This record gives sequence, structure tokens and C-alpha cells, in this order.
Amino acid sequence: MQKQRLVVVGNGMAGGRTLEELLKYAPDLYDITVFGAEPLPNYNRILLSPVLSGEQTLPEIILNDLIWYERHGIRLHLDSKVVKLDRTARRVVSEDGTAAHYDRLLLATGSRPVILPLPGKELEGVITYRDAQDTRSMIEAAARFSDAVVIGGGLLGLEAANGLRARGMRVTVVHLMPWLMERQLDRAAALLLKESLEARGIGFVLEAKTQAVLGDAAGRVCAVELADGRRLPAQLVVMAVGIRPNTELAESARLHCDRGIVVNDTMQTFDPRIYAVGECVSHRGVAYGLVAPLFEMAKVAANHLAQYGIGRYCGSVPSARLKVTGIDLFSAGDFQGGRGAEEIVLSDPAAGVYKKLVIRDDKLIGSVMYGDAADGAWYFKLLREGTNVAPLRPQLMYGDRNLGNGGYQGRERAAAMTDAMEVCGCNGVAKGTIVKAIKEQGLFTLEEVRKRTKASSSCGSCTGLVEQLLAITAGGDYSPAPRAKPLCPCTEHTHEEVRRTIREQHLLSVDAAMKMMAWRTVNGCARCRPALNYYVLSTWPREAQDDPQSRFINERAHANIQKNGTYSVVPRMWGGSTSAAELRRIADVVDKYRIPTVKITGGQRIDLLGVRKEDLPAVWRDLDMPSGHAYAKALRTVKTCVGSEWCRFGVQDSTRMGIELEQALWRMYAPHKVKLAVSGCPRNCAEAGIKDVGVIAVDSGWEIHVAGNGGTKTEVAQFFAKVETREEVLEYAGAFLQLYREEGYYLERTVHFVARVGLDYCKARVVSDRAQRKALYERLQFAISGEPDPWKERVAGVARHEFESLRVTSESEVTRQ
Repeated sequence: MQKQRLVVVGNGMAGGRTLEELLKYAPDLYDITVFGAEPLPNYNRILLSPVLSGEQTLPEIILNDLIWYERHGIRLHLDSKVVKLDRTARRVVSEDGTAAHYDRLLLATGSRPVILPLPGKELEGVITYRDAQDTRSMIEAAARFSDAVVIGGGLLGLEAANGLRARGMRVTVVHLMPWLMERQLDRAAALLLKESLEARGIGFVLEAKTQAVLGDAAGRVCAVELADGRRLPAQLVVMAVGIRPNTELAESARLHCDRGIVVNDTMQTFDPRIYAVGECVSHRGVAYGLVAPLFEMAKVAANHLAQYGIGRYCGSVPSARLKVTGIDLFSAGDFQGGRGAEEIVLSDPAAGVYKKLVIRDDKLIGSVMYGDAADGAWYFKLLREGTNVAPLRPQLMYGDRNLGNGGYQGRERAAAMTDAMEVCGCNGVAKGTIVKAIKEQGLFTLEEVRKRTKASSSCGSCTGLVEQLLAITAGGDYSPAPRAKPLCPCTEHTHEEVRRTIREQHLLSVDAAMKMMAWRTVNGCARCRPALNYYVLSTWPREAQDDPQSRFINERAHANIQKNGTYSVVPRMWGGSTSAAELRRIADVVDKYRIPTVKITGGQRIDLLGVRKEDLPAVWRDLDMPSGHAYAKALRTVKTCVGSEWCRFGVQDSTRMGIELEQALWRMYAPHKVKLAVSGCPRNCAEAGIKDVGVIAVDSGWEIHVAGNGGTKTEVAQFFAKVETREEVLEYAGAFLQLYREEGYYLERTVHFVARVGLDYCKARVVSDRAQRKALYERLQFAISGEPDPWKERVAGVARHEFESLRVTSESEVTRQ
């Protein structure tokens, strides 16, 4: 029998999900052609936020790769926007002239971002946030510029702001309403959210109307002007003020549209041969912009396209989660309540927890949760099913784990769920479906479960629950992570393979390394680029090309950015020692540049907090002290006690030893920060036992300990060697650190490096093998001798553009020029 022709216009999440469902129902019914306006195959649009923040990459969020389309015999036209629909001839035509005839047509054209009609909206650097290209543009802008303004404090706007802030930009969110996310949150929850985002360094201007976008002489945005006359500096402006259904194609074909392509409960338009799903449709007068309703529509449309004819879409209850790591937020239904509604509220601002349940006629009609949204899926189930909550009323606020005999009584949440309970709200996947797939198909990893059931493949908020189900069902066969983990999703190569290739192929730049190893993405990501940059620089010192844009903002600015956008400056003090002259210069700088806070650090240095970025070169010049590298993956401090020069218990001159170590190693970059300490006797006042390298004086010389850590998880350093002279301390410590520099993975502390390769291995390379030790130390000296003082470089004018503020030029000034 000849197949019918199905054409799908739109290759986004709604169109892609409809195809997946259709192939389950009737895999051989249609000859399928898909047109996608973007150059990428079907990807998870709601995970663009983690891509922007650097937590994921575009290849990671691809839902159906090109092989999937080939395997199912689907003709896919990428980067091919359909511009003509001829309903009489049953034919569609794309911009490039590609035509396709259909027997059934599925419109999944999505939505368009709203662009405010502001003067200057056409300037370079003014973008929306909707697709992969917008995300790429923001990532590229974050690497080049310092200030961003996001117009709109809704879900997308806040996710954009968080991502840009994570990439080092100073971000201000301008919002017209009195509080953030007013469509999803009440004022109390929004205040907690605002405080949390402010703690991350994001600024907010609320109840503010944007009047214009201002540009510089080159045609790029340089500022945003508000209605009250304030101007906010910005080299990137992101408009995130809403979306509208994309009905242009449907309207041109005279399909009935009213705030979207009008469909009935079977997702059929007024033309019976044409169906529509997703953000482009209007169902019972409502247009949905969230993923769960789109997937519900897709299942119904697929049912009817497969000629089963039994599915009905009756609308959805909206819910929302903010995809910002570390912020737990959930909202659903009518959270404002109103007449006839009751509210149950739990508020603990000090703990950052707020819960609000809205009840009418003994049914839950809305909820808002901030800080503890673990029970969000359960409340959403009660809401959607219209459950009578009167019997649950006394314990309702405390979630489904606190319902007495019917609850969990301390057992694992996943184990206590019934098979009918929903695990993944986005995709409507119940526990029973997941457990059945794990048992019958032999699934052992999260990725396998995602691929077979779709659970956890959308917003990811149920990932932990899915992993619990895996652990319970698969038992000892559960594989939480692959053993050989790639450096990042941009490549299949591990850290070790990347380092070896750079060494064997004599690769001298990030781009050369990515090209040689066939990187999956053109530009890499925030995880791989800094690692590659470190690997080429540490492998080929004085030859490799440093790529400043592959460094984090702290290393580009050579100072630590603070939550309010200012910086901290920590000058180096050799071995924790200083002088009256240095202290006077520090005091003069504090007064001259009005630095608000001066703090003694735990590393025996002085931290100047609150320095404006544009003042940094002048502060460094007036201090006239070396960089303390407090911002870098490098040697931070060498902490000392006063030793035998002053202390009656001291057996060696620990201060002198510490100063010599710091002066020998202070320009040393490493996979992670490195801290040293020297104690003048076994009483260990300098805390040498929890440092990356700790030196402890004894009567007959010095004991060297390595791989300690005083951070979140304290690790005691391990005994490494005993030597007699200061020169041997320098050589042994330097050789160990060079071994770490050459073989450690980027962002791996010495404690984890030694745990991975073994202490015996390090001793064999450094302590037992004299020739190896001397070669390692010589390579370290060679690398360090070519490193400049970054502060002195910037004072001399190198890369000063990093610290210069853009001047906002008025239209009258441009005219005069």
C-alpha cells in the first residue's frame, strides 16, 4: 500500500515530539518530510539556559540527531523556512524553493519573541532570547564585553541574566512590574528570589520603563535609557518581554487564527487536513508557552494522525520552574486565589523557604514554592486531578512524605511511590513506565532511561528521582556515571587524552587543539576552553599562545569580582611579611580610591575590597607591589610562622624559607589554586598539615608534606620526604608541583591528583629518582622565568581596554562629530 505524505513545518520540541509519538502508533503509515527553520536538528529549547551558563553544551541538548531522522526514513530540510502554503494544491514551499506535497500537514511553527518598539532596537548587540543562535550570540558577547542589560524579569529574562552573570558580565535586569515573575510568583516569593539573585551579583531596576536603546559611533549598543532619565551601560541588551504565536504562514494561507492557529480538541485546524501543535496554536482561546502542554498536544495530534481517533486535548494547568542552578522554585495554577479561596502559608525568610497553597471548595487550585520545592510534583498532581484535599488538610503543607500511614515513613521517596504516580511532569511519565523499561530493556544509566522513556529529558528537575528509581530497580548494576569521563560534552576525549595529544602533536593554541581532536562544537564551551588553554600553556611554555578569552573573568581582570560588580585586590606579601612603606602605600591607596573594606586574609595578606574595575590599573600602579594571584589558578600564598628568628620553640628559620619558596614559585600557574605553608617547628603554627605543600621544620632539617586541603572537606597532608637544606626544599617542592602541573587535570586540586595517581607514584618520580626530580624542577624554572607580573603589564598599558568604561555618546555629540 502506498504511504500517505505527511509534511511537518517546524522541527522544534512540539513537532519533534509529535513525530516520536506517531512513529510509536503507526511507524509505516506516512512518508514524512520535515522543514526546520534552524540549522540544528531537534533540540531541547528549555535547556538553553544551562548552555548559556556553561553547565551544558548544545550537543548535549540535542533530542534527535541526524542519524535518528535517517533511521526512520524522514527527509529533513534544515535551515529551510517555509514561506508558502498552498492549501488547494496541498503543497508547501521554503525560502530556498524546496517544495513538498502533503496529504496531511502538521504546523509546529512555534512562537516569536516580542521586540519592544524602542528607538535603537536595530543596533548591534540588541537581541532576543529564544533559540540556539541567540544563545551563541550571548556567549560570544560575554567573551568580549562587560555590561549587559536584560529587559524583562520573567522566566526567560532571569535565566538569561543568570547565564550572562555566570560568564562574568555585569548584569542589570530592568522590569516594568513591582516584582519579578509576577505571572508565576506572589510578592513574598519574588522577594526571596530577588535576594538570591542579587547575592549572585545580578542587579535589578524594578517598576522601570525602558525608553530607548543608545548606540555608539560604530553602531553598537552602549547604554539603555529609562523613562526617568537614568542610563545603564550595556554592550549587550537582551529583550525577554514575552512571546507571540507564529501564525504568519497560517494566516497567509487563510487558516482561521485568533491569538494563534485555532484548533479543536483533536489539534485539527479549520482545514481538516491540517493539524497544529505547540506555541503557535490557540486552543479554547488559550496559547501555551510551556513544555508540558506542548507534549500533551503532541500525543493527541499523533493519535489522530495515526488514525486512532480517540485522543482529546482538554487544556493544561500551567506550571513553572526556574532553570537556575541552586534555586529551587515551583509555581502552578491560580496562586493568587481571590474571592472564596483560602491560603495556607509557610514562611521562613531566614532559611529562604516560602510555601503557599491556595484552596477553594476543598480542592488545591494553586501553589507557590521557593527554597523547598521537592513536593511540587505531588501538589501539581493534586491540582490537576482535582483531588479532595480536606482529609489531607492537617498535613498538606508538609508534603506527601508526611501523611502518616499513607506516607513514606522515612523510606526512600522513589521506593514508596505507586506505579501510577507521575515522576516526570514535562513528559507525563509515571513510575511504572520507568520501572518497566529498566527491567524489560535492561537499562542501567540515566541516559538510557531518558532515551527510552523521555523521563528527565526536558527541564531535568526530576533527574534525582529517576536516578533513585534506577538505583532501586537495577541494584548493583546501576551505573551512575561512565568510568572514563570526557573532558566535557564538546569532545569524546578525556583530560589525559587531551594532554597527551597536545604534547605529542606539539599543539600551541586552543584552536589548534580543537581542530586536531575534531571538537564537536566550533567554539567549545566554558568548561573545555579554559582547560585547553591551561594545557597548551603548561605543556609548551614560552611557545604556546595564551587565549585571554578562554580564561574566566577573574583571570582576565587579574582581580576577584565581587557580588556587587566591584573587585578585590590582594597584593603579594612574601611569606606573610610586610613593611611600614608597603603599609603606608596600602593606606594611601585605600584613601585615594575610596576603597570601602580592608580585610586581613587567612593567608597572611591584606585584601582591598570594593575596587571599581576602571580603577584597577591605577590601584596596582600606586601599590607598586606584585600581584598576589588571589584570582588565579596559581600559587596563592605561602603562610609562615616567625620561626627560629623570634620564637623560642622554633628550630629553623621558617619565615626565610617561606619567603624563598614564594619568590621562587609566585608566577606559577597550575590546574587549580595552590597554597603552601612553612612551620618553624612540629607545633605547626602555620597549618602546614592542610596545605598543597606543607613544610615543617625539625632539628635535622625539614619535613615535606603534600596534598593537604583546608577547604570544604579538610584533608591532612601526607608525608612526602625529609630533607636537610633549604635548597632541597625548593627542589623537592618545585618538582612535585611541576609533576602536578604536567599531569593534573584542570580544576583538580593536589589532594585529588595524588588520590588519582597514588602517593607512591609521586614519590617514585620525585623522591626516588634524582634525575627525574631535577628535570622536573628545571622545567618549572623555565616555565616560571617567562611569566610576567600581570599587574605591571597592565600598568604599562597591555590589554588596558579590559578596564576602560565605554562612554555613552548622545545624539547631539555624534552630530557635532
